[in-house]
Amino acid sequence: MGSNQQLKGRLDGRRPDEPRRLELEVGYLNHAEGSVLVTAGQTRVLCAVSLEERVPDFLRGSGRGWLTAEYAMLPRSTHTRSQRESTRGKIGGRTHEIQRLIGRSLRAVLDLDRIGERTLYVDCDVLQADGGTRTTAINGAYVAVAQALHHLVAKGLLPSSPLREPVGAISVGLVDGELLVDLAYSEDSRAEVDANFVMTGSGGMVEVQGTAEGRVFDRADLGRMLDAAWSTISGFHALQRRAFDDWAAAQREKR
Repeated sequence: MGSNQQLKGRLDGRRPDEPRRLELEVGYLNHAEGSVLVTAGQTRVLCAVSLEERVPDFLRGSGRGWLTAEYAMLPRSTHTRSQRESTRGKIGGRTHEIQRLIGRSLRAVLDLDRIGERTLYVDCDVLQADGGTRTTAINGAYVAVAQALHHLVAKGLLPSSPLREPVGAISVGLVDGELLVDLAYSEDSRAEVDANFVMTGSGGMVEVQGTAEGRVFDRADLGRMLDAAWSTISGFHALQRRAFDDWAAAQREKR
């Protein structure tokens, strides 16, 4: 992209098609079966996976496992303090939507028939928010789940990982008529079109969430956003694989 486009666009100097730097710190917590501190620019999410040897009532006796997710924003993850939802006595609609999205995204690439009657609880807590918290959570949670399943394989409780393929997510939007990848809050808050894409390693789509705020978008816009999303997510899959492989190699060296 030319320099005029860079000067026109983004406060952090990124190209329109350039995502924020994605960093994955695997094994961030001592006690969780899987954990990743994931950073995308100024957005930071702590993903932790807990494993229990039981399933919800509707799956008892089926031989099938389950995965569920919870999502929360810490009170000072944003510019001003927000009250914890637990103290308000109910979870908000946005939180429900996001945690269901995270759970669906991970179940889409996990063979639940192969994990036995076990439940994976995935907790995603936003430490700092600057847009893209749901997509960042998915990118980190996938690696945390891979780590938890690796422990089951290492203990001889599973013959191999039941993950079929990776899953990743990104936001794409139209801001001032320009297509931007991985919107920070300053961009998301004024986007004319804002969309989130969740895609697997083979290019399958788990979810597409698109909203017109300032103007409607057409099929051509959607196609351009989809192409940009896939180009970015496929790069994230390589980062996820590298982060997990580096952690696994470090574990082997400790033995």
